[in-house]
Amino acid sequence: MKKIVVIDGGPRKNFNTASMLQKFAEGASSVSKEIEIKTVRLYGMDYKGCMSCMACKIKGKASNVCKFKDSLTPILEEISQADGLAMGSPIYFGQITGQLQAFLERLAFPWLSYNDYSLTAPKKMPVVLMETMNGTPDRNNSQGYGSMEYCIANALGQPEHINAYNTYQVKNYDRFELASFSEEAKRQYRDNNWENDLQKAYDAGKRMAENILA
Repeated sequence: MKKIVVIDGGPRKNFNTASMLQKFAEGASSVSKEIEIKTVRLYGMDYKGCMSCMACKIKGKASNVCKFKDSLTPILEEISQADGLAMGSPIYFGQITGQLQAFLERLAFPWLSYNDYSLTAPKKMPVVLMETMNGTPDRNNSQGYGSMEYCIANALGQPEHINAYNTYQVKNYDRFELASFSEEAKRQYRDNNWENDLQKAYDAGKRMAENILA
């Protein structure tokens, strides 16, 4: 049985990022029952970023999987043996969420060797990185996954990107102080693009599953 792990780095269970990742999972599941899809919501877990315990770098016991024990431990161990990885986050202040950043610290720091600065994960695998944001394709401040993408690309493989732009921030704009945004313009953009964004996520999941089974 093959496995794809899907990491939801967004706070809302049924909004933009969650919907994109759900479509990705549906696309992967459509290929074969021989692929298990596991979705993890980081906002429902109790964990911290790298604790700088250096347990992953002890001489004679070095590990490329984080050794700090908390609720994230079994997820990191599963990813180390998985066949594919997808991650998604809304963009806040130009960055992925703090929860996803903390997760990536725990995932990537054990890959880094302080002997030669190489980056080595337990195994290579296809990766998809998703972003959902308020910005438009030609006007946004997203720095995406930042330096973590370098680690991912070198340790796991070059990731595929899927971005959803100009997403709805809330379901009812009348309830919030959001006067700088036109709800009508947002709705029009969403009507023209959202289903295509979801389809791109679905297709990416299907593509990953097909590549894993090839």
